[in-house]
Amino acid sequence: MFALPVLGSNMLQSVSGSANAIWVSHVLGEAALTATANANQIMFLMFGAIFGLSMASNIMVGQAVGAGDEAMTKQVIGSSVGFFLFISLSTGLLGLVLTPSILAAMGTPEASTRDAIDYLRVIFLAMPFMNFFMFLMMAQRGTGDSRTPLYFSILSVAIDMALKPLLLIGWGPVPALGIAGSAYASLIANFITLVVMLVYLYRTNSVLALRPSELRLLIPDLTIVRSLVFKGVPMSFQMMVTSLAAVTVMSMVNRHGVATSAAYGAAAQLWTFVQMPAMAIGAAVSSMAAQNVGAGKMDRVEQVARSGVFWAFLFSAVPIVLIYVADPWVLQAFLPGDSPSLPIAIHINSIVLWGFIPFGLAFVYSGIVRSTGAVWPPLLAMIIALWGVRVPLANYLAPSMGADSIWISYPAAAMVTLILAYAYFRWGGWRNSRMLPSTMVVTDEADTGFGAPSLGEAEAMVDVAAHAKPKEPAKTP
Repeated sequence: MFALPVLGSNMLQSVSGSANAIWVSHVLGEAALTATANANQIMFLMFGAIFGLSMASNIMVGQAVGAGDEAMTKQVIGSSVGFFLFISLSTGLLGLVLTPSILAAMGTPEASTRDAIDYLRVIFLAMPFMNFFMFLMMAQRGTGDSRTPLYFSILSVAIDMALKPLLLIGWGPVPALGIAGSAYASLIANFITLVVMLVYLYRTNSVLALRPSELRLLIPDLTIVRSLVFKGVPMSFQMMVTSLAAVTVMSMVNRHGVATSAAYGAAAQLWTFVQMPAMAIGAAVSSMAAQNVGAGKMDRVEQVARSGVFWAFLFSAVPIVLIYVADPWVLQAFLPGDSPSLPIAIHINSIVLWGFIPFGLAFVYSGIVRSTGAVWPPLLAMIIALWGVRVPLANYLAPSMGADSIWISYPAAAMVTLILAYAYFRWGGWRNSRMLPSTMVVTDEADTGFGAPSLGEAEAMVDVAAHAKPKEPAKTP
């Protein structure tokens, strides 16, 4: 139940991305779709620089909330916001300046380069708003609220999808901005939603809203910043390693021409939907496990892991089977029926799709491990899987298999990721790690007075009290 709103938010973002691909491909053509596919890889790479800090803050908030320490929760929020804004603005500016050089290094097809630059530069202008919106949503989940972020995702996607065709093709006094119009729609939607979210947090007295007397907390606390950096940077590296591998793979795909690149871009739209359920489960288990870690209830962390693996398998397998059945028709949403890219995209999916099942299970195991603050092992596992398996395998098999070498490398890397993630979950020392060095932790044996019992515990206490016999007075020795 906690994961379903997270899944809803992720699916909405995927719908927005798919709507963008549909409008761009059908209005501007395959070269423009290739431009967005290349630009999106760069965007995800820059998001990776921010994601780890957001995830680290989410875990710290969850542990503080689980321990019932509101003062620590406020301090984590203040330090995170101050530090996060600086990093987010710097990342957006850096990307804005380096856009042409990065696209050239990727080997973006010449027919798509101009569109990719126009699109990506606007995205970098929007990135600070997009990043801060993501940060606040993750922080809300850290407090135990996964529903409110869903409502704001609905608002953001609704605005974005309404503006895309208007700014893309123009209407009345609104000029046709082409591919840049799609990016401007994202900028406007994220800015408006962020403002509305901030108003809501203050109106509802959220623990995330800093009052005037608490604004001093925006000056980063060095202990918290150190924890954010040392715990967040490995998670950022994990996202960046993943994105760099995707950029490298995209450059390999580009060597096979626009038709293959467009097919890859269309297939990747479906992969996003397939990954979303497992990623939602992974986000849910991280938040739930972090609160139980803060409360000292490691037995519940193990229960969360078992449930998470089951639901991740189910939520990954079902959409994969459905796509295999309806693949030709689903892909025609992104590619015209007579496109030479369509049969290539169908072939790609036949090889790649099933590999997202082990990926989903690995994501859950990594989410559990990270909830305690053990962030380096998942990073090392990802480096081994992507840079020790996927990229070298694709290069090694390329002379004999051509583009198929790229598609085969996906499930191979996913299996290695699962093996490594499970091995560390089963035998690693993550259970002894903690994110907050100074949080007072509630344990089952010694309740320090922070936090309240769960509903199940409260019912058990009432039941015991109702049936217990009165104690006899203690006899004096």
